[in-house]
Amino acid sequence: MFGCGFQRLLRAGRIYACAAVLAGCAGIIHNEPINAPLAADVKESDVALGRDVNTYYDDMVIALAFSGGGTRAAAFSFGVLQGFNDTQVQTSASSFSLIDHIDFVSGVSGGSILAAYYGLKKRAAMNDFKERFLLRNAEEGLSMNLSFFNISKGLEGGINDPTAFPKWLDANLYGGATFKSLLFERRPTVWINASDIYNRTPFVFDRATFAALCSDLSTYPVSQAVAASAAVPVIFAPVVIQNYTGGCPLPLPSWVDRVRNDPDAAPLIKSFADALERYHSGEVKYVKLLDGGIVDNYGLAAFTVRRLASNTPYGPLEPDQAVKLRRFLFIVVDSGRAPSGAWAQTIPGPSGTELIQAASDTATQSGAVGTYSAFQDTMDDWQDDLVKWRCHLSEADRRKYGAPPGWNCKDVKFFVGRIAFDQLGPERAAALNAVQTSLRLPADQVEELISAGHDALKTSPVFRDFLGSLGGAPPRRSPVAMQPPTPAPPQEAQAR
Repeated sequence: MFGCGFQRLLRAGRIYACAAVLAGCAGIIHNEPINAPLAADVKESDVALGRDVNTYYDDMVIALAFSGGGTRAAAFSFGVLQGFNDTQVQTSASSFSLIDHIDFVSGVSGGSILAAYYGLKKRAAMNDFKERFLLRNAEEGLSMNLSFFNISKGLEGGINDPTAFPKWLDANLYGGATFKSLLFERRPTVWINASDIYNRTPFVFDRATFAALCSDLSTYPVSQAVAASAAVPVIFAPVVIQNYTGGCPLPLPSWVDRVRNDPDAAPLIKSFADALERYHSGEVKYVKLLDGGIVDNYGLAAFTVRRLASNTPYGPLEPDQAVKLRRFLFIVVDSGRAPSGAWAQTIPGPSGTELIQAASDTATQSGAVGTYSAFQDTMDDWQDDLVKWRCHLSEADRRKYGAPPGWNCKDVKFFVGRIAFDQLGPERAAALNAVQTSLRLPADQVEELISAGHDALKTSPVFRDFLGSLGGAPPRRSPVAMQPPTPAPPQEAQAR
């Protein structure tokens, strides 16, 4: 047994040595930073944390978070959006579709592809996203197989440099749009999430993060941010963001010091504040970004940080928003992988790619569970703080902030829920979990994932409770017989 193991180790060493030699000949990775510096006359108020939370004057807020999971995640999340599109809410003044009332969208990896497209096109995204992305092969032009030569490129930094995928996204989806097209829209606010692999924290593409780097987010391509969010390690080289803090005209927000000096601060916001300090001090010259699912596969960090960074009971909302608010719905669309493989039934295994996949899935899932638990706690605490603040307002403040006649200070409720495959029954969940998390899928699998997302929203207890509190009802849909998706051909590399 020892001799056999030694021979395997020797062969593995030779392969690694040969790959390392080839890595030197594999070519230079092109991942030069393309972000621009801030203008010298920029005002602090223009980039303060929370400025990208736009001003609404409604009594409800809806937020969605699309998890990672390649095209699988994008299709499932698209089905959820269809459910919102089909849901009509009747008020005393008008009737409207809930898709026009989505205020915040956060996306990670595959989910970020849809989040960005919906942010740019709003309701019109429902007309062509399936044809433009879900039914296309987004892997064309990319090297996704783990051949010997590709492994050598992976050892050099990444099989694919961060240029081909953004070009494909711009040609098929975004048309060269920059964040300027997202920052000044009334709704939704869109957050794209990647992972800062040096600071081991989420990297949120927002003005506050870029201001700490003294960089201008408005000129940064949306496609590049989405590519960073979906940059699976080894398959893609990191996306690089340059730090321009040498001549930065802006200080860090005051909450950063407050959080860093608070021994009881939540770990998530403390690590985020530490990262901003390293950016602003110049300790980090280049930020290296990979798949957002590495540290936060649900994309919840952006909103959690905004709430925890606030030093008011109502932040990140404005006081007039907080007074008018009655209902807050936050849905996490989870397309993550369930445990799989036969190696748990035997003593040997996992090995090779199974071992790498199992370790990656373990880290991703444990991180997602942690961020979701922290988010639920944050939202529960926020609802309590909001009620206390509202009920202690003076009559003059109530008038100032626009409280309507008959206003009830306690009439505010948060609905937080997760939508996932496991809520559709064991047989259907198993078939959906068998779908690959790549960037290309057969048409029948795409259709089933869309259908599953729509059905999962319709049957969600949290969504139904939310609609019940508004006096509405879930979208009706005729029962559809479940046909297990046709298994995709084996693929050597998958995208989160």
